[in-house]
Amino acid sequence: MLFGKYHVVIFKEKGGSSRSLRLSGWFGWLLCLVFCGLVACNVWLWKYFTQNRVLEGRLAEAEYALEARQGQLTGLAEELAAVRDDLQRVQQFDTKLRVMVKKDVGVDDLPQGGTGDAGPGYIPLHRYELATRQMRAFLKELAQETRMEEIRQQELMLAMRENRGKLAVTPSIWPTEGFVTSKFGYRSSPFTGQSSFHKGLDIAAPTGTPIYAPARGKVSAAGTDGAYGLSVDISHGGGLSTKFGHMSKILVKAGQEVERGQLIGHVGSTGRVTGPHLHYEVRINGVPTNPYAYILN
Repeated sequence: MLFGKYHVVIFKEKGGSSRSLRLSGWFGWLLCLVFCGLVACNVWLWKYFTQNRVLEGRLAEAEYALEARQGQLTGLAEELAAVRDDLQRVQQFDTKLRVMVKKDVGVDDLPQGGTGDAGPGYIPLHRYELATRQMRAFLKELAQETRMEEIRQQELMLAMRENRGKLAVTPSIWPTEGFVTSKFGYRSSPFTGQSSFHKGLDIAAPTGTPIYAPARGKVSAAGTDGAYGLSVDISHGGGLSTKFGHMSKILVKAGQEVERGQLIGHVGSTGRVTGPHLHYEVRINGVPTNPYAYILN
């Protein structure tokens, strides 16, 4: 009976006609199986798409939360970098002031800046929350340290006000505009290629760029001075002096009093040089020292 033959008659409501189909038993069961399979597939597909939508929603929420935390850490990193830069700026200014008022601080003590990475890229994802708390705590410590540095700087400013006369003769500004091509200390000589000690700063600038006195003083020498070419020496008192080399023109003479910011000459390329620049030295009792310690602007 299960695999018997079936006779299917189909009547049309209108017209009175009919059609008949003769099917083997196995074919009918095959149709039933196909129909059941289609129903099962539809149910499975519906369940799959429903679960997929739920997972997509959860993934979108997770990505949004991750982006929010990344943005939060990036913001904190920028705040840390800004506070760290402010702190370094205050510390550098503080150290320079101490050098100028003789507070037992050397040029080698000038802060050189941090080397740490404040960005969040190196932090594992599972440690974002901990990193955020640590960064906030560090930010608070930096802000506190900055305030303490500002207080110490104010104390120094008070000490400087009591020594205005001394500060008026202490070099404190850039002598000319340009960019530093050679710093104070050992370097490779541009003439011999061997290591040699450079006694000042080389500030490259076009020929004719103005040169200004960095502080009040008296011109002790003005004229040609060997490898320095046209040069000027200014004595600021107390063993402190400045020297300007390779000038194209000198506008002062020996014995003349000058004030801070007064024009004393122009940049040139006289003497032993490879191009137009100003060679600037600061000396204490005739011994060259790092001019950076005497540049506040």
